[in-house]
Amino acid sequence: MKLDRAADAYLRHVSIERGLSDHTISAYRRDLSGYVAWLDGRGIGESSEVTPRLVSEFIAERAAAEPPPAASSLARLQSSVRGLHRFLAREGIEDVDPSVKLRPPKLPRRLPKALTIDQVERLLEASGPDPSSSARSGEESLTGIRDRALLELLYATGARVSEVVHLDVDDVAHADVLRVRGKGSKERIVPVGSYARAALDAYLTRARPELSRRGRATPRLFLGARGAPFSRQSAWLVLQQSAERAQLTAHVSPHTLRHSFATHLLQGGADVRVVQELLGHASVATTQIYTHVSVDALRDVYITSHPRAL
Repeated sequence: MKLDRAADAYLRHVSIERGLSDHTISAYRRDLSGYVAWLDGRGIGESSEVTPRLVSEFIAERAAAEPPPAASSLARLQSSVRGLHRFLAREGIEDVDPSVKLRPPKLPRRLPKALTIDQVERLLEASGPDPSSSARSGEESLTGIRDRALLELLYATGARVSEVVHLDVDDVAHADVLRVRGKGSKERIVPVGSYARAALDAYLTRARPELSRRGRATPRLFLGARGAPFSRQSAWLVLQQSAERAQLTAHVSPHTLRHSFATHLLQGGADVRVVQELLGHASVATTQIYTHVSVDALRDVYITSHPRAL
């Protein structure tokens, strides 16, 4: 099979059968476009012509590039190449998998960054309308109410920013739970606390009706100033502006709130498997990285509880 056709077939497979996100599919497409172009430069146009030596040379050349790629980028590149050849072999398009001996690089174990509870509270307080200015009415009031609901919901549920911006109004119809569609289109139910619920209700009654009138009818929960569905980039900007107003010096991203959600739950005594379910992790091993963040909290409990700790 022609390599470009093989790559397209594989991308359709992971998109439809595995339900990977658009962001992941785009990354795989970039990886495979570079791989196919590299092979084409060596006169290789058919998948049957690819050898283990060629696969190894491609990865080695990319690893030696200047500036060197991040370990995570190189691991994803290898995953894209291995996935393509594994797919071709499994589907019977090719007899052998030339990437079968390719081993992914060992990634450094990085602990997620989390905000303190005080920092989260400062961030959330900074996200709403400014009560000390004329922002209490008009445009800034509408967007401020929306921004507060958005950030309260991110922290209250630990949902990914892509999951939150794709919520529909019906997904938050129940008072105390949220229906989230995660990776692979898997649905999960997440509780919503009273602070987030109050912020959501304020947005739904005071801001969204006006924002909705400015654009075409859409079921999306969060809307921009002109009534269009909110994007991930817009949510990121809201968070950055709120972090600046809260005078937070640490780097803050939507994923920081997700990390903070998990860390604070574990520090509060939540079971790791409950946190796994709330985050939508397929494996508890993914969630257990947060237990390392809570070592200080465990040490405090030990010192105050054990009769011979001090």
